[in-house]
Amino acid sequence: MEELYTLNPKAIWAQLKKEHIAFWMVCLYVVLQYFDPMEIYHHLNFLPWDKIAFGVGLLSLPLDPCRRWVRDSTNVWMTLFLIVLILSSAFAIYPSISFGHWFDFFGWYAIYFLIINTVTTKERYFIFLALFLLANFKLSFFGARTWLKRGFGFVNWGIVGPPGFFQNSSDLSSEMLMFAPIAFELAMFVKPRVRRVTHWFLMLGAVTGAMTVLGASSRGSQVALAAQGGWMALQRKLKFKVLLGIALVGAMGWALLPAAEKARFSRAGTDPTSVQRFDYWHAGLRMIEDHPVLGVGYFNFPAVYERYDPTQLWHGQAQLPHNIFVQVGTDAGLLGLGIFLILIYRNLKLTREIRRICERQKQAPAFAPYVARGLAVTTWGFVIAGQFNTVSYYPFLWINLALTVSLANIVRQSAEQWVVAAVPPEYPGKVWQQSESSQLVPDELRARSAQ
Repeated sequence: MEELYTLNPKAIWAQLKKEHIAFWMVCLYVVLQYFDPMEIYHHLNFLPWDKIAFGVGLLSLPLDPCRRWVRDSTNVWMTLFLIVLILSSAFAIYPSISFGHWFDFFGWYAIYFLIINTVTTKERYFIFLALFLLANFKLSFFGARTWLKRGFGFVNWGIVGPPGFFQNSSDLSSEMLMFAPIAFELAMFVKPRVRRVTHWFLMLGAVTGAMTVLGASSRGSQVALAAQGGWMALQRKLKFKVLLGIALVGAMGWALLPAAEKARFSRAGTDPTSVQRFDYWHAGLRMIEDHPVLGVGYFNFPAVYERYDPTQLWHGQAQLPHNIFVQVGTDAGLLGLGIFLILIYRNLKLTREIRRICERQKQAPAFAPYVARGLAVTTWGFVIAGQFNTVSYYPFLWINLALTVSLANIVRQSAEQWVVAAVPPEYPGKVWQQSESSQLVPDELRARSAQ
């Protein structure tokens, strides 16, 4: 691992060559989703390479010697959420619309399970995370360069990303909220292990991610970015250097923010965009009130909105509600919304448990507490920005959940190995007490060590 921590491409490639094809396909899928080389090299765009990578990864998984069926309550809640969406589609006001979007969540459901059962070792996780950050750095560098070329100016459409999940300016800025904190935390972790240029390369990822958010003209994402900065300061116990650094970055960000964007903040709540969102949210709450159990149907909000408020079609036709909770509430009712909230809570709880076990057991991967802190901050970014964007079924939360559950599984493995290795026959009680201190050690393992 120490060689991988240097982020030396030769070390990463040497480890990658040892891995099974199932892991290769998972990595390839992430690269295709985020880096999207087919949009750069159009002559490659003659097959659905992402679906092929997923299919080959799924078929080869049973042959992977490192595969592991990960047991976590998050899996149960993910499955329950899928079942509720299926029921909501079946009883939707417009079932044809619902089933036309069936893959929007099912795809992430399948990818979630493929990731957590394939990325099962600390070596695999570190490589997978490095590729995830590298692919996102490509997006952030493009966004920062675009804003820089404009002279840090303002345009209504913000920054348009590549075709796909991140083409819309708000969606691109939301993805940067899922990337920049992890890049920052990893940069802090590898700082004593790498050359200065490598450390600053990772820091550049965090900076360009923040620049993309500022230049994308999404007020919700900009508010979420400010909240993430404050949360990261609190996590570091408000050290003076941290506070000073965040204050300087905040001041620079506000200074660079275009005057037109600042004016948009002053008009928040009264401008047409805000009024449109208020209309959508109000209609969504009425839909939930009228259909509290399963909602109006998966992706039925636009069609049903035209029945609730046909005089307020802002763009000639209704859009999605621009709020993740209103979207899930109308899609799947209070039942689905409750499960969705539990998944968010479960993500945050797991990051706390990962950090707790890492504090108690030094055998855990050294990078785990840093990455866990970054995953928690990104989750809050998703929640805050999601109050103004309709991104419930985009990769943001689901990839984040997969990264968290996979990391928890790896930390859990390190705890299991430590308990088994540390059970001398003459001291079973002492070892049982130590293993009990970790919430990630399974009950059956505690019992085995007690015996």
